[in-house]
Amino acid sequence: MDFALRGDVSVGLLLVISLLASTAKLSQATEVDLELLSSPLYELEQKISYHTLDNGLQLRLLALDGGEAVSVASQFSVGSRDEKLGETGYAHLFEHMLFKGSQNAPGDSYAQTMSSLSGQFNASTFFDYTNYYLTIPSDALELALWLEADRFIRPALTTATVQNQQATVLEEMATSIDNQPYVRQAMEFLLQQAQGTPYQHAVIGSKKDINNATPESLTAFHHQHYRPDAMQLSIVGALPADTERWVETQFKEWQRPSQAKVTHHAISFDNKPVRGEIVDSRGPWPALLLAWHTVGQSHKDAAAITLLEAYLFQNRNSLIKQSGLSDPEQLLTYSIPLSMEHMGVANLVMVPRANISLDKLSQGVESMLDEVAQHGISHKTLTRLKAQWLNVKLRQIDSPSLLARSLSATLPQDRDAPLTGQWIRIEQVTTQDIRRVATQYFNQGYVRVDLLPPWYIRWGKTILEWLPKGLIDSLEDKVL
Repeated sequence: MDFALRGDVSVGLLLVISLLASTAKLSQATEVDLELLSSPLYELEQKISYHTLDNGLQLRLLALDGGEAVSVASQFSVGSRDEKLGETGYAHLFEHMLFKGSQNAPGDSYAQTMSSLSGQFNASTFFDYTNYYLTIPSDALELALWLEADRFIRPALTTATVQNQQATVLEEMATSIDNQPYVRQAMEFLLQQAQGTPYQHAVIGSKKDINNATPESLTAFHHQHYRPDAMQLSIVGALPADTERWVETQFKEWQRPSQAKVTHHAISFDNKPVRGEIVDSRGPWPALLLAWHTVGQSHKDAAAITLLEAYLFQNRNSLIKQSGLSDPEQLLTYSIPLSMEHMGVANLVMVPRANISLDKLSQGVESMLDEVAQHGISHKTLTRLKAQWLNVKLRQIDSPSLLARSLSATLPQDRDAPLTGQWIRIEQVTTQDIRRVATQYFNQGYVRVDLLPPWYIRWGKTILEWLPKGLIDSLEDKVL
């Protein structure tokens, strides 16, 4: 399953090893009609049916013409930020447990039933949320909703299944983090920058806490955090006429706890120079990790930062990608923005050419940021960035599964505008906003972590940095 270590990936450097940042083609039109381009969002949003059950569960239904399948997405506002001391990794571990039996569907009944229906199902855990999603034939929706309600409300947390999933999570930890060069140390270094906040530990948690989890402690976690008023349920596709009634039937008896939900607040950081160095005997080559504190999704500057990150790092026409088109200084660059509800981190991983030092890479990024902070970007460039954002969003709504997940990930401020709320903020961004956030969040200092291989590789590379460029280029071409 996609147990979504996206938080760990972004703050933890799997970027260097195995992830590719997704990119979108920037519109090449000289004039982009953003109003026309965004119209499908408004048209589709008008078709959404909104319901809130008496227990607080939010339901969004979107019937689509054609097809015989339906996609269901359930997102709970519980993630690693909600874990107490000694319970790190519980949100992720509990996500695993919900595929391993409930009161009326014990053991592997859920997976077996979904497979028999040719259904597709998965889940992910992040700092802020846990989501579950599936796509099944429309005529199996009533059964699917019964299964979803049973596992969310009445999970079966036995000693055997807890031990089984503890082993699974620890294997995942070993494969994706501990067995990869640089990842564990880099992740821990970056998480130290968030000490004192709910985001100070990894989504996957610690080995000790995972090993110490029990059916009783996980049951307590479930009772506290899995509650109807923390759930957004979205169903998209060929909806049967009785869909709303089925949801009401399966979920209406789920009682809202008497205690109020945990309230989280915005977190702010001062960007200042922070320098770290990690040496890993397994490292194949040096790399440079840069990170900037930004803002959470609900912040007024979030839209401008989203566009600026795209301009700097994210798409194939970004400044960092363009800098590598001719005589590049880097072999590879990766950037996957980390955006939580109340905190954000922009990041960039760069792997240098043989004759380029990490200092030179860092200086190049600083110069790039200085240029944007001093001169900003043109209105034409900003319009194209907005068009690129829209194109990504439009591709997302072309997939019923992605659309359902997007609806269930709606921010509180966009409750009544789940498809257009963020676009309205993106559309309002000005060139002055871009220049301002570049200065405020990217040009005041950053976290730099040098990822270094063993001494003999560093020694060899230092020699290469002093050799004539033509000779180095020839050697690189032969090696690569």
